Amino acid sequence: MDHPSFAAALICRLLEAEGYRVGIIPQPDWKDPEAFRILGRPVLGFLAGAGAMDSMTAHYTAAKRKRSGDAYSPGGRAGLRPDRALLVYTEKIRQAWKEVPVIIGGIEAGLRRFAHYDYWSGRVRRSVLLDSKADILVYGMGEKPLLEIARRLQEGEPVRDIRDCRGTCVAQGSGPPREGALILPPYDAVKGGDPASLRAYAEHFSLQCLNSDPLSASPLAEESDGGRWVIQNPPAFPLTGAELDRIYELPFTRRAHPLYEKEGGIPALKEVSFSLVSSRGCFGGCSFCAITFHQGRAVVSRSPESLVREAESLTKRPDFKGYIHDVGGPTANFYGPPCPERDCLFPEPCQGLKADHGPYIETLTALASVKGVKKVFIRSGIRFDYIALDKKRGGDFLEILCRRHVSGQLKTAPEHVSTPVLAAMGKGGEEGFEVWEKFRRDYEAVNRRLGLKQYLIPYFMSGHPGSSLEDALELALYLKKIRFVPDQVQDFYPTPGTLSTVMYHTGLDPRPAQRREDPEAPEMAEIYVPKEGEKRLQRALLQFNREENQTLVRRALMELGREDLIPGRGKKKPRR
Repeated sequence: MDHPSFAAALICRLLEAEGYRVGIIPQPDWKDPEAFRILGRPVLGFLAGAGAMDSMTAHYTAAKRKRSGDAYSPGGRAGLRPDRALLVYTEKIRQAWKEVPVIIGGIEAGLRRFAHYDYWSGRVRRSVLLDSKADILVYGMGEKPLLEIARRLQEGEPVRDIRDCRGTCVAQGSGPPREGALILPPYDAVKGGDPASLRAYAEHFSLQCLNSDPLSASPLAEESDGGRWVIQNPPAFPLTGAELDRIYELPFTRRAHPLYEKEGGIPALKEVSFSLVSSRGCFGGCSFCAITFHQGRAVVSRSPESLVREAESLTKRPDFKGYIHDVGGPTANFYGPPCPERDCLFPEPCQGLKADHGPYIETLTALASVKGVKKVFIRSGIRFDYIALDKKRGGDFLEILCRRHVSGQLKTAPEHVSTPVLAAMGKGGEEGFEVWEKFRRDYEAVNRRLGLKQYLIPYFMSGHPGSSLEDALELALYLKKIRFVPDQVQDFYPTPGTLSTVMYHTGLDPRPAQRREDPEAPEMAEIYVPKEGEKRLQRALLQFNREENQTLVRRALMELGREDLIPGRGKKKPRR
């Protein structure tokens, strides 16, 4: 898919612009090594990735059921990629070409670069770098590391000697780790299920988070079984705005390969075909999201001039109908850098955070004035708490948003209403729900004043660590009060690379208040973790009106002693 929303196209167009020849083997037949020989032996090496999503997340639901489709495959068909695709692809490359360098990267590699809890097998797996036997693992956004690796390979440097590139992990044989590296708890200490291992695992992840800023991070070293080490070099520095402009203006066709047309194309491409990426990075700090761990906290935005040029190129396409579907990034309305030493929005907004929607408003206005553009919509996530922080332009932005940039529905993610659950999610602490309620009322009031019939679609999550059955009922009663029953509820999914997954596996919160103030503080708070049976009950409560959920809803209400909420039952009974 030759579109800048997809990493393979982005990386390959950049390498091409730097003078390299690049071939792409998309979703090869992983059972046949010949599929990996179709382009011949590469001069420099193979770049291997599992795709735009972790292959296990793509293949299985949060309930571990096999998905029926894959939006990133021709015709939306499932089964065209293997489970744990990165391991399988690397193995087949090695079978096809014995001595060719293999560099792995992307979501599946980056979020599994150290020992990690694997929800699908229910155990802690070791680094994917060791399991794949790749030469180098690139984590985070890979443009700068890959350009350096390609240059050094082109100059004749053996891949085994490329050990110090920022944004990469390399394996090391037995012996002391690199001088100056911060030693993480070893794999043998974190792989078990006993209390000491769980605490060591939480500490392991916390140390990774504390060393994720490119300006201050130390190299990290983790000893694995067999005495081998995984060494992580400090993160790559983020691209500048000018560098981002240049990359997104490379000559993408914005189309899938013609060979997919007979199968109906690629569903995921249709969602972004007429969308513009305006920024990278996110300082939102949601516990359940890996974007900060992958893209970084620093928000880098493209210039309005670059986005206008890209919009002008869209208007020349024969299938463009005048509508830009989205202008955004991980969080559409984030502009400006975060604070280097702490979370910007949790547990309370940082005093140094300067919320300003002015640059984003100017960009949207410039795009809307492009000849041939009828409407510019926003479909990326909007942080309503960030709007509330903008005392100067927040109200203006909300009115401009409703008047010009909402296509009938605005999607936001309050996630929950319970204060303890919101705190576990890293979503606004004690005032999170009040901020959401004010935004909801303001949104409705603005639309009434403008005479517009536009809906607010909130996303909620069930089963997150810290959420009890009582919390789920509190959310369900709130939904009933505002007369909204969601069509979709996200059951918490413990994917690699998130703080919430650490909580799910360990029952510990590695970032209590005293730890935020003192990173050396050893204490970790215990946190309640709902398991599979209760997770089903929590999800059913949030969609209490569905016929297929009635048995589960009744069971949940009876467990809570709230038979009074069951139609036809009596008054509330005290819980035993």
